[in-house]
Amino acid sequence: SPQSNGMAEAFVKTFKRDYVYLNDVPDAQTVIRCLPNWIEDYNCNHPHSGLKMKSPREFRSLNLAS
Repeated sequence: SPQSNGMAEAFVKTFKRDYVYLNDVPDAQTVIRCLPNWIEDYNCNHPHSGLKMKSPREFRSLNLAS
């Protein structure tokens, strides 16, 4: 759907901006090797404006506690 496509594009843009472009990644293999750590950081530490500057994991845990 158009909404899903927009969300996917926004994720890729954010991921490139905040991870790929800020790190020394000379080739695609380096990016692939770094992806698990970057995804972990994105989900556990990276603040998201749509989640009131909380990480997805933090936002979920707060909502489950209430």
